[in-house]
Amino acid sequence: MKKTWLITVSLATALTSGLLQAAEGLQPADPKRGETKANTICVACHGPQGNSIVPIWPKLAGQHPEYIMKQLMDFKAGNRANVQMTPMALPLTDQEVVDLAAYFSTQAQSGGQADPELAKVGEALYRAGNPSSGVPACSGCHGPAGMGQGLSKFPRISGQHADYVKQTLGYFKSAERANDPAGMMRGVTARMTDQEIAAVSQYIQGLSK
Repeated sequence: MKKTWLITVSLATALTSGLLQAAEGLQPADPKRGETKANTICVACHGPQGNSIVPIWPKLAGQHPEYIMKQLMDFKAGNRANVQMTPMALPLTDQEVVDLAAYFSTQAQSGGQADPELAKVGEALYRAGNPSSGVPACSGCHGPAGMGQGLSKFPRISGQHADYVKQTLGYFKSAERANDPAGMMRGVTARMTDQEIAAVSQYIQGLSK
């Protein structure tokens, strides 16, 4: 546990200088402070240790701290809007953002199970895309096991709720969500059918590292 804490603190401290370089006087990221804050304001929706029970609310457990920090800062800056999250994120200090990211990133995700039939279709799309419509393989950015890439801010999607993934892809497709770098996700989802979105969402829910 101590080793994990030290790694997380070192990583989040390095991230602080990049993502939050404009802020001054930040302390090293502290997962314990993050846990206290999470249990105060996050647990009702995102569940104990960041494993949400309601499938339209995302699991934060095991997510890359870089991605959590970006999303919280985007909510604060108005670059991503959500009726539930925006008012929760606005009062957060930069220090609290860093601490929350450190906490959730060290938690074990609960994983999930996929619908077998839909998952077969979703797996083909996830691993190979759809060349005929120009949909790229999801694995190109999110990795073969859906673990993402922290420094690139590509989120871990492995084991995420299918309902949340489906909802999020729909938001990107309609451009209701537009905080994806260079419009990458909007470009991908614009080429996806609703059936493809449903299938790949199911496959992602059953992915595990």
